[in-house]
Amino acid sequence: MTSTATTIAPLSWSELEALTDFKVDPINGITNAQTRLRLFGQTEADVRVTLYRDHHAWCPYCQKIWLWLEEKQIPYRIEKVTMFCYGEKESWYKRKVPSGMLPTVELNGRLITESDDILVALEQVFGALGLGMKDPKVLPLRYLERLLFRAWCAWLCYPSSSTQQEQRNRDQFIGIVAKVEAALSATPGPYFLENFGTVDVIFTPYVERMNASLYYYKGYSLREANPRFADWFAAMESRFTYRGTQSDFHTHVHDLPPQMGGCWENGEPQMEINKARVDRGPWEGLPDVTYPEPETSRAEALARVIKHRDNLIRVNPADDALVDTALRCALTNLMTHQACPPPPESDVALRYLRDRISVPRDMSIYAAKRLREALETTAALAGDRQGPPIPIKHRRDQNPADFAKP
Repeated sequence: MTSTATTIAPLSWSELEALTDFKVDPINGITNAQTRLRLFGQTEADVRVTLYRDHHAWCPYCQKIWLWLEEKQIPYRIEKVTMFCYGEKESWYKRKVPSGMLPTVELNGRLITESDDILVALEQVFGALGLGMKDPKVLPLRYLERLLFRAWCAWLCYPSSSTQQEQRNRDQFIGIVAKVEAALSATPGPYFLENFGTVDVIFTPYVERMNASLYYYKGYSLREANPRFADWFAAMESRFTYRGTQSDFHTHVHDLPPQMGGCWENGEPQMEINKARVDRGPWEGLPDVTYPEPETSRAEALARVIKHRDNLIRVNPADDALVDTALRCALTNLMTHQACPPPPESDVALRYLRDRISVPRDMSIYAAKRLREALETTAALAGDRQGPPIPIKHRRDQNPADFAKP
């Protein structure tokens, strides 16, 4: 916990740099969002796949292909493209893929869109991940995933005309969840079939987003209310492949509205409690992650901020000198656990950054929690003003072009 009995001055950037030696091998190490080439110990000559995915490392359909490639350890390149709600899609990509769809895979020189078609094509070349997309045991589970998706959309993405309608939508979703719980109960282990495989990859993106969005907008905790789902989440989190693609509640709940056409709060007391916790903390203990926190989480957060500090300072609406000092105060708190009072009027600047950390684009889930915590703790010493509201029609505040070096 942060001590309020004593305070210290902010460390310099060079002093902060001396406090972290965090590094990952982006090419051959654990799954990470920052890499543009994955080899798994092979050579570039072995690369037959290029994955075109979003800069934000958020697109659910991209996550599905990303996770499959990581699990199969297929060497591949990554080209990053801007999703429309974050900014203008790159012209080079529209020339290559006129529809602009993501993800796209280039496999042996052939372009393939639609995530399910991509998985089928990858299976034909590299073999299935467990049982294949068209296996008789897989097909009904794929259908069940779509039923769950539709029930989630009906509850989350449309305003209810009455409390009765809200309850019907809730009951419909929970009814489908019961079927998913039964499917998970049909196997002795935590996965959908006897071993981890294609079905788990297919369920992962939207179940992760359901867990976040329903907690925040409806006060319903999918992971905590359903024991077999809880076991499945825990098993997924035992896999370093999944950990590298996993997002947190804060990222999901604020990225979903423009993607889904809106997310509707039910206004119930538990929902208000959950919303406040996701937005303003405490973030520790949220049901978005349960595996033990790595000892490197703070060092990772510090290293990632140091690497991008110039851009982080430049795009912040506040004065550059003020942001520089305030950010060093927050990072000093992050690493020393001591209160470091920031400059007056810096509360808005610090909370602007707190609200725009993106997982896993920027860092892993625990690193983000620690950084949000340090930013909020430090901002609270300056005042209680919040940053500019996070847009709900788009996320142009996250436009990758704004972070390109001038």
